[in-house]
Amino acid sequence: MPVLVMKFGGTSVATLDRIARASKRVAREVANGYDVIVIVSAMSGKTNELVGWVEETSPLYDAREYDAVVSSGENVTAGLMALRLQEMDIPARSWQGWQVPVKTTAAHAAARIEEIPAANIVQKFAEGMKVAVVAGFQGVSPEGRITTLGRGGSDTTAVAFAAAFGAERCDIYTDVNGVYTTDPRIEDKARKLDKIAFEEMLELASLGAKVLQTRSVELAMRYKVKLRVLSSFEEYDPNAGTLVCDEEEIVESKAVSGVAYSRDEAKMTLISVADRPGIAAAVFTPLSEAGVNVDMIVQNISEEGRTDMTFSCPVGQVPRAEKAMQEARAKGEINYHDLVADTDVAKVSIVGIGMRSQAGIAAKMFHVLAREGINIKVITTSEIKLSVLIDRKYMELAVQALHDAFELEKAG
Repeated sequence: MPVLVMKFGGTSVATLDRIARASKRVAREVANGYDVIVIVSAMSGKTNELVGWVEETSPLYDAREYDAVVSSGENVTAGLMALRLQEMDIPARSWQGWQVPVKTTAAHAAARIEEIPAANIVQKFAEGMKVAVVAGFQGVSPEGRITTLGRGGSDTTAVAFAAAFGAERCDIYTDVNGVYTTDPRIEDKARKLDKIAFEEMLELASLGAKVLQTRSVELAMRYKVKLRVLSSFEEYDPNAGTLVCDEEEIVESKAVSGVAYSRDEAKMTLISVADRPGIAAAVFTPLSEAGVNVDMIVQNISEEGRTDMTFSCPVGQVPRAEKAMQEARAKGEINYHDLVADTDVAKVSIVGIGMRSQAGIAAKMFHVLAREGINIKVITTSEIKLSVLIDRKYMELAVQALHDAFELEKAG
């Protein structure tokens, strides 16, 4: 039988009624002749509750026990959906990560999938099982401990299973009916895309779009997994949602496909750092070791052997970044005059594969922001994206203005 992977996010399985609704979608695909692997998230809000319990019990928690607690939410959902499917006379069973097994690294709370042997589930399919309901977001370390893949890890689980089993398609069911040109809550003219290239989706995901986890898109692109994002709350439509696919399958040729934003950014500046070979490594190695996710980096022109170095990071990681820099200075690894943190900024980005071949996109973006009186603090670019750091209070205005300027409400 061909294999189909279906992933249901937390809002799609938030209640028993929604689990029943999702189960009906699974039953339809079984009736269509598929062996189905269902990847489930924890019921909406449960992971946050479990994380809260861990932090309240042990602020400096053991990451191995954190994983043991936090992964339990997916186990509950998997068991409940398997029971619901059995009530519908569909041969189904639940699988926890260690039972498959989903083999991961030992980086607790941020593990990476290394291998998913197909033998156990394939054998059960051969014996008559029609649906394997797998707890997403979790795996097992080389030491035999439960691991988790980081927030949004169920998306990655789903794509990894699709790759491992040669699935015909991987359907990601969520609370939105596809990928939009920007967040419809900010711009009511946002348009749903029928198709989007892997590279564009990867940039949008990394820049703040919440539809798919970045690693899941990376995996899909690497293994050519046909990925579809669609709503679990709309009536069945075989052509629904947004297909994430190769660039060659995209007919539209708009220069810009979407506008992304990240609200909770911070801009940090090391003032008067020694400008010498190795200084960048001396700054960013301690930040990496402290788990700070550095994004945009700008170094000013050197003057009298000193320079300023600016970088952005999530606002919640500012205390960690400050501590890492203070410790590096205390050890004599770096010498700087001051560290200034601006925690009231946001990142706004435009993304599009058409930017490769069309000139003037950056100039147009800067002109639009200038016209709205929005000052740019930091700029970074890649082949298909352009990001700016601005004051947070202007974020929604910037998103709306750019969406209008590039006419994203219109199809290509």
